[in-house]
This record gives sequence, C-alpha cells and structure tokens, in this order.
Amino acid sequence: MSRTNRNLITDVAGISVGNAQDLRIKSGVTAILCDEPAVAAVQVLGGAPGTRETDLLEPHNTVETINGIALSGGSAFGLDAATGVQAWLSEAGHGFMVGPHRIPIVPAAILFDLINGGNKDWGRYGPYRELGFEAAENAGKDFRLGSEGAGTGALTADFKGGLGSASDRTEAGITIGALVAANPLGSVTIGDTKHFWAAPFEKNAEFGGLGLPSPLPASTSGLKIKFRDMMREGANTTIAVIATDAVLDKAGAKRLAIAAHDGFTRAIWPSHTPMDGDLVFALATGKSGIKPDMNALIDLCALASATMARAIARGIYEAGGLEGDPMPAWQNC
Repeated sequence: MSRTNRNLITDVAGISVGNAQDLRIKSGVTAILCDEPAVAAVQVLGGAPGTRETDLLEPHNTVETINGIALSGGSAFGLDAATGVQAWLSEAGHGFMVGPHRIPIVPAAILFDLINGGNKDWGRYGPYRELGFEAAENAGKDFRLGSEGAGTGALTADFKGGLGSASDRTEAGITIGALVAANPLGSVTIGDTKHFWAAPFEKNAEFGGLGLPSPLPASTSGLKIKFRDMMREGANTTIAVIATDAVLDKAGAKRLAIAAHDGFTRAIWPSHTPMDGDLVFALATGKSGIKPDMNALIDLCALASATMARAIARGIYEAGGLEGDPMPAWQNC
C-alpha cells in the first residue's frame, strides 16, 4: 500500500479529488485535479461512450499534459461539468498557455443516470456546470465514496452503483490509484449472492471481506442486465481514472489505461458491452521520479487491473440508499 495509506487515488502524489451532488436529481460530479500538469491518456472499450477532449489524449497528438478530469452523471447533459471544472482551474491560474491566454485542459466522461428515481426536470439548462465548479472547489486528499459525486445516482444489475477508489504500491516503489464511477449494465456480484467478482483482489476487508462463495453457485454465467426492457444506447457506463506517480510518456499512460480495463472484466459481468460507455483515463504525475523499466511496467499494469477491480467493488459496497431508488443498496440487503 502507498505511504499515506488512505486507500484512495489521492495516495498518488499530485492528485486531489472533489465531489458535488444534488440528491433531488440523484446525480453529481467528481473532479480529479492535478497539482501540476500531468501526462494523460485514455482507452475507450465500451460501445456507447460520452466524452469531451479525448482525441487530444492520443499519443500522436500535440498536448502532452492536462490539468484535470471531470466525471459526471447526467448522460450528455453532464458534459457541461467539465466547463465548471475548467472555470475553477482558470480562476486558480492553471492551464495550457497559448500566447497570452491560459486554457485549462479538462477531458471528461459521463454516465447515464437519468432513470434512477431522481427529478430531472431541471428546466432549460442542467445543473452540471455549477456542480463541476463545486466539485473542483471541494477537491482535497480525502473524499467520500459510494453515493457521492459522479456515483450518486449510479446503478448496477443488482444493486446501487457508486463512486469507488483504491490504491496500492509496486515493489519498485511506484504508487498506483484508481477512481471509478460504477454504473454498469451488468452485475458486480456472483450469481444471486452478495459476493463480489473482485473478491480475489480484496485487501483488508475493504468491501466486506466475504471472499468467494463456497461452494460456488452451480452456474454464475446467467446474464443479469439492468433495465433490460428499457435499454438504450448509452444507458449505463463505468467511467474511471487510473493514476500513478511513475514517470510515463503518453504511450506509457495509454498502456496503463488499457491494462486497467482488465479490472472492469474482473469486477463486472458482463463488461464492455455495446450499451456501456466503459472508459479509463490514465494520469502519470511523475512525482516518484521513477521511470519504470519493462519489468516494473508489467508489475504496474498488473496492479492497475487489480486496483481498478477493488475500486469498483468498493463503490458498490459504500453506496447508500435513498427514497425512491429503483435498486437496493448492497449494505441494505
């Protein structure tokens, strides 16, 4: 585990996180801020993504670093959250200089939480720009999980979804952290049990300590699909950030994002479906000063997968129930 041992993505030096939510609409925003510009990349494997500023993250494109990331509920309406995060960063003096102009670079991704019992009758404009600003304003090293920020209105096939995070440290001394708003089409638990698919990776009973069910159910391959009768393109999505204090270029960060997607497949059945917009942003702050060799990079990528799986399970484990929820909270079952 990392030196600070929060078991949060903020164990990675140079990262802070803030949440803002509106319980009336059952939706919210999570802002991930970089103390200094960080190398970034993205990998999209879901069939229905909703994003902003992801093209610039490709290794062959010019901008090397970013200032923050916005994760939001609200489907396409939630892309406004990045404008709020950008406004806060601009006021704080952060951004990419173009002549006399400072432009904060804030990629973003959204999940679908419109059909979750909240009142989405917000009028002409959605609330996400202001929620984005508030989330950035709230950013710090400690933040709450579960029904918070972008995970406020998240759902899975069985239980409420939520905001999860976890961290770890490689033998080479590199810290890695994951943050995820888990709102998948599929299930994070095994069959009809409360046991998490991510159980083999759990540390210190961080999501209940149940382990795997014994004996395993005779069949765990039946597909539980959230709201099968109301499925729409983009109606789900797990969006995440994997961060490290290693020194990586954009290609290395891209490889880390790809590896972290394996954590989705370890924690969610099924994942990366045509109706999910599954996406992982990667951030490399370089604060450790360690540029990993090939062996160290393999270890880092392996931990990226395990840490992401843990973060997903923690998001569901920490979620709390609200009146009118269409799915129960794991803790209440």
